[in-house]
Amino acid sequence: MTLLEQIRASIRECLDTRAGHMAVIDSVIAAAEARDDSALTDAETIQFSEARSAVAAADADLAQLQEREAELVALEEARAAADAVAARFPAPNGSPEIRVGAEPVVYRDGGEYSFLQDAYRSEFGGDWQARERLERHQRMALETRDVGTGAFGALVPPQYLVDMFAPIARAGRPIANSVRRLPLPAGGMTFNIPRGTTGTTTAVQAAENDAVSETNFDETTLAVSLQTIAGQQDVSRQALERGVGIDLVVFGDLASHYATVLDTSVYTAITGTAGIEAVTYTDASPTVAEFFPKLADAVQRVNSNRFMPATAIFMHPRRWGWLTAAVDSTNRPLIGLNAPSNAVGVGVAAEYGQVVGSLFGLPVVTDANMATNLGAGTNEDLVIVAKADDILLWEDGDGAPRELRFEQTNGGNLTVKLVAYGYSATTAGRYPKAIATVSGTGLVTPTF
Repeated sequence: MTLLEQIRASIRECLDTRAGHMAVIDSVIAAAEARDDSALTDAETIQFSEARSAVAAADADLAQLQEREAELVALEEARAAADAVAARFPAPNGSPEIRVGAEPVVYRDGGEYSFLQDAYRSEFGGDWQARERLERHQRMALETRDVGTGAFGALVPPQYLVDMFAPIARAGRPIANSVRRLPLPAGGMTFNIPRGTTGTTTAVQAAENDAVSETNFDETTLAVSLQTIAGQQDVSRQALERGVGIDLVVFGDLASHYATVLDTSVYTAITGTAGIEAVTYTDASPTVAEFFPKLADAVQRVNSNRFMPATAIFMHPRRWGWLTAAVDSTNRPLIGLNAPSNAVGVGVAAEYGQVVGSLFGLPVVTDANMATNLGAGTNEDLVIVAKADDILLWEDGDGAPRELRFEQTNGGNLTVKLVAYGYSATTAGRYPKAIATVSGTGLVTPTF
């Protein structure tokens, strides 16, 4: 199957997916019309919102696929026209026939050419060879990626640069990777989510013909604001033209810091949400044995108030280290790090940024972006118990900064400014009772 045939098959699949989500929307609307009700139930509201977001995502994917199809069709038409011309002007005798097979990647880790250098030279130096390499890279990117150039701005960063988004030595985005991620809508600065605040009621009818229970459903709008996270770096022209691997260092570091800022914004949105459950652990000499019931309290509060189970526990690495260091009266570890024995939990001490263990049967995720300067003594952290899929995070594309801009902001100093930015939005306000925190003086800086 050719690439064009694959794209057309993807378009058909995308249309079928879209039709499926539209069928859900139609069924929700039909159900409301059948009962002659202008308001949707809680379950219908969730179905409608999720299906509408899925349709928007399908529309965005469809637009990108159609763009790629049009580009490939145009290339094929141009190639056919060129072949027709070439047939009229055959190559001289003895000239080798050139056929292009597997073309090597233009920009690669440790390769001959630098993406950032070529971008600069093409933009400001008029270097036609650099421009040709960038155009060749763009064509190859269109054939190998699931998104069009519009998602990346004027230039498509090479894949090895995008891959640097995670490995840089920063705190990363453990919480952001654990919550429910949704595609960012194509437009708007504020997203409005209907949230039921007063539900209907039922009751046993006291006697025949007596009035049955009636409570009017009511909802409020949850407004979620779009945020822009951006960073910039001034780079000397000498570094761009004479340096080696500058694009790896600069863009990789910008992207990794972008991830930590995004993750911190998700953490802040969670802890700043009004109405979440809060458990206080007050203790001048905290111990794991005394902390454990408080954590159990947080778990049961999610179960009791959200009426669904919690799915994750988030804590700072120092808190997990404190837990793994605890032993009982016979010096047996309370957290079974290998073979569970006498354990209140199991896990791995030397791990970070993913599931490091289990407490109460819930996965524990460590995140160094969580604050450690809370409380009156500015030395406390907190622990979050949550139904993580109730926390929503909208991101553009795969979550990496989506655009690079090169601007000659100070040409007299031979300085170029590199800017990376992205859009996102997050909320934990849809179901505040899906979150419970444990905080207090019992969670001061641990000692070992």
